Amino acid sequence: MNITNPILPGFNPDPSICRVGDDFYIATSTFEWFPGVQIHHSRDLVNWRLITRPLTRKSQLDMRGNPDSGGVWAPCLSHANDKFWLVYTDVKRLDGNYKDSHNYIVTASKITGPWSDPIYVNSSGFDPSLFHDDDGRKWFVNMVWNHRHDPASGEPHPDNRPGTGYFGGILLQEWDAKTKKLKGPVRNIYAGSSRGLVEGPHLFKRGGWYYLTTAEGGTGYEHAITYARSRKIIGPYETHPDLHLLTADGAPAGGLQRSGHGQMVFLKDGSIYHTHLTCRPLPDLKRSVMGRETGIQKVVFGTDGWPRLAQGGLFALRDVEVPKLKPHPFKPEPARHKFNSNKLPLVFQWLRTPEPKRIFSLTARKGWLRLIGRESIGSWFEQALVARRQTSFVYRGETKLEFKPQTFQQMAGLVAYYNRHQFHYLYVSANDVGERCLLIQSCPGLWPEGNLQFPLGTGISLPNKGAVYLRVDVDLAQLQFSYSLNGTDWQNAGPVLDASVLSDEGGRGEHADFTGAFVGMAAQDLTGNALAADFQYFEYRDLK
Repeated sequence: MNITNPILPGFNPDPSICRVGDDFYIATSTFEWFPGVQIHHSRDLVNWRLITRPLTRKSQLDMRGNPDSGGVWAPCLSHANDKFWLVYTDVKRLDGNYKDSHNYIVTASKITGPWSDPIYVNSSGFDPSLFHDDDGRKWFVNMVWNHRHDPASGEPHPDNRPGTGYFGGILLQEWDAKTKKLKGPVRNIYAGSSRGLVEGPHLFKRGGWYYLTTAEGGTGYEHAITYARSRKIIGPYETHPDLHLLTADGAPAGGLQRSGHGQMVFLKDGSIYHTHLTCRPLPDLKRSVMGRETGIQKVVFGTDGWPRLAQGGLFALRDVEVPKLKPHPFKPEPARHKFNSNKLPLVFQWLRTPEPKRIFSLTARKGWLRLIGRESIGSWFEQALVARRQTSFVYRGETKLEFKPQTFQQMAGLVAYYNRHQFHYLYVSANDVGERCLLIQSCPGLWPEGNLQFPLGTGISLPNKGAVYLRVDVDLAQLQFSYSLNGTDWQNAGPVLDASVLSDEGGRGEHADFTGAFVGMAAQDLTGNALAADFQYFEYRDLK
């Protein structure tokens, strides 16, 4: 038996791993999707289950107005002083020279919460991490963002260290748990290696050395994990003699790609594993529709005191030696969710808003998910879109919709979504005389304006009463919508569409967008009257 990568398929980047006794937890980035931060649980490193998202309240996270791929970046999960600590960034701006990135800490006595209101820490850069030293002191690290870099000339500001550009190094400062504030001098302890773009810092201590884990090379195909160490936490830090622990730069096509940004975990028996983000591009295409996923590798320390992959080299394995732990499988996620509970199934998320009662209800109509039509599908503020991750190259998604639009400005349906300029949307609306029709909006990654396309033209006529069943079939880079009026007899809706645009690389390029493909339900009412759309179930099946 092996561990098969990725261990967290679908959009689950920047994995921070934490062991508490016999339990392992991984926290991953959620960006603009609410609630914030995914935490998965395992007892054997093979089987994983999503158990919570800690940032559930407006006081903890409000992303209305955040751009696509803003929001929650690179959380750090740790356990000390009999409680869990979660550090995270809320990124408010992406484009241009500035990143408005605010760093916070929340805590909980149990992994499932309740989690505290946030403690604000700083805004000097993203990817924050908290290290609990064995002398009781706590240290906060984050990369520092240098807005003075001139992208036109390609040269960094003269005050920067060579090769760092916007990425100005790793900052270290002591954090006082009593006053809940940073204290003492701010030190720039590591400029990174020659690969550049140093970020994603984590600290740990072993054998009298402080080890600094970093991510480098950007989160594209040159990504890497780089190590440095020092006898003193304040440095100076020397870089790993091999430069990197892990990278997919130069790895064979078809393997795990874009590998980097992770964290080490030590098992009770002394064995060591290392999480990392990774991607599985579509065959023959540099397009990663499932975004950056989470993988894991076995690591050993050499006689020189440096960590290396157990298999040697720098490339991640798809199948990894399983640790000597008792197997602990979980009950699989059901394919079909019927909305019979007052709580939304954990697999689903929505966009940005901490006020879900304004966009959906599970009690307004028993047994149905009611979406309340709000702003457009491109809104950064308040749109009713509830979806789940794509986790396989081949899948089918299906739902049953009851909806009575009166105008073309009222829409509801089934959406395959990456962001506001990368989506395919099959929806029920009304024509100019108020008759129901089925249409498609397709936005194939043309940024910034989007250039919406309507492949169905005037649409497919529908009866003015009754449910409509909507389905999407994705097979690698092909996406086909279909519909039914009875749930049995299905007809194609529109042409085959390009599923590959729903990827990091399908829009502005591999270093610009950071999430992954979702599939789910949406509703809009551009009149402002908040017309409701009811969905009886949502079904998702991985087919390969």
